[in-house]
Formats: sequence, structure tokens, C-alpha cells
Amino acid sequence: MIAINPFDPVTLVLIALFNPATIAIAFQMGRTADQWQKIVVAAFAGALGGFILYWLAAFAGVFSVHAVGGEAGLVLMQLVFGFAWACLGYFAFRSKVTT
Repeated sequence: MIAINPFDPVTLVLIALFNPATIAIAFQMGRTADQWQKIVVAAFAGALGGFILYWLAAFAGVFSVHAVGGEAGLVLMQLVFGFAWACLGYFAFRSKVTT
């Protein structure tokens, strides 16, 4: 019989917050964005890259996944944190010179 663990939002937030792929992809894409609208694309790419890293780590056995259902919440949380990282990259390295 399959045992489904209860929903654990703290773990999802911690995984989303400290996922290095989400941070690196969203920050770098936000840094190179030339329009503010591209921040959303950078956040989405960071969230997907972070989820792929999460999936590969679970597949390799780095940690065990006991229940199914938190993946959508993880992608959503990574999208939120990816947006924050992309904004940080965009506004920190934005050119001050306007033409």
C-alpha cells in the first residue's frame, strides 16, 4: 500500500528558497534582461531549471520522495522566489544611462 505523507509547506519553501539552479538561472537571466517584462520569463526559466535539478536529485537518490502532490507547489514557490532573484539581478545591474 502507498503511504502518502501529509503536506509539508515548510519543506517546500526551504527547497524553493535554497535551490541553486533557481537562483543562478533567474538571477543571470534577470541580469541580462533589457526590458522589465523579461523578468517573468527569467523567473519561469529559473523555476523550471530548479525543478529539473530537484527531480534529478530525487532520481539519483540524494533524498527520498515519499509523496506525490507537492511538485506543483514547489514549482509555484520557485516561481515566486525566482521572480525575486530575477528582479534583484535586473535592478542591481541595470544601466543608469538612458539614450
